[in-house]
Amino acid sequence: MRSAAVVGTGLIGTSIALALRGRGVTTYLLDRDPEAARTAADLGAGLVGAPRTPVDLAVLAVPPQHVASALHEHQQLRLAEDYTDAASVKAKPQAEAAALGCDLSRYVGGHPMAGREQSGPLAAQGDLFQGRPWVLTPAAGVGRRAVGRATELAELCGARPVVMGHEEHDRAVALISHAPHMVASLLAARLLDGDESELQLAGQGLRDATRIAAGDAELWTDIVGSNARAVAEVLGEVALELRTVVDALRDLGSDAPERHLTSRAHLTTALVRGVQGRGRIPAKAPGGLRLSGVAAAN
Repeated sequence: MRSAAVVGTGLIGTSIALALRGRGVTTYLLDRDPEAARTAADLGAGLVGAPRTPVDLAVLAVPPQHVASALHEHQQLRLAEDYTDAASVKAKPQAEAAALGCDLSRYVGGHPMAGREQSGPLAAQGDLFQGRPWVLTPAAGVGRRAVGRATELAELCGARPVVMGHEEHDRAVALISHAPHMVASLLAARLLDGDESELQLAGQGLRDATRIAAGDAELWTDIVGSNARAVAEVLGEVALELRTVVDALRDLGSDAPERHLTSRAHLTTALVRGVQGRGRIPAKAPGGLRLSGVAAAN
């Protein structure tokens, strides 16, 4: 790949551009906010503005709800020969792009599985994707050249390409990213009711459990809302287990010792399942493996 365009110069887009520039790829930066594009350029991420002739690959680093419209717009403008995106939801943008009449033979859905709680170009890092999975969701009928360029993009950024179906991807990220973000946000929101003296006692455990809750609320509304059905399914299961834990704790705090033994068992079961589930998170997947799942995004 000799040339690329990055549409959207936030954290992910600018990080992609920095990685490409580091590998000698001529990279153009486009953003509806000119200041964001100029900031990314000042960081060394590329050249501000559209190229004179189509680039090899355009990366649509925009929120899920804008992927289809951005693809349609820039295909009409002949920005690139092939296209991919970096949104964390795949099925809905793909369907919306089809409805708009986009040329899907030149588009491969993509999702680099990396991020930070900070946002904007100043938070970007050229090595953000190093060693991380980069999901590709090529639909039936997509051209081999487009798939090859999307794969090369991931490799140029130091990531490990992972091929998945659209729905499979969305179920996976609901489990490992989107639902955890909502749980972290709900837990962090409880701190609004805490006294200052109580919050002074906060340790690293609370910071770890709520770190991702610091993400941009508008962006995450778009992400979670675009994957609503899959996220709701995971959170519904969490809610059922949480209800069991709440009931067990209320029993343990009551003056009904005949229920304490059973309630303690429920509590222990929940904690043991947590230990077991935490143990299933892979430390690192072997390079080049075509995984059926994806690692945590944050």
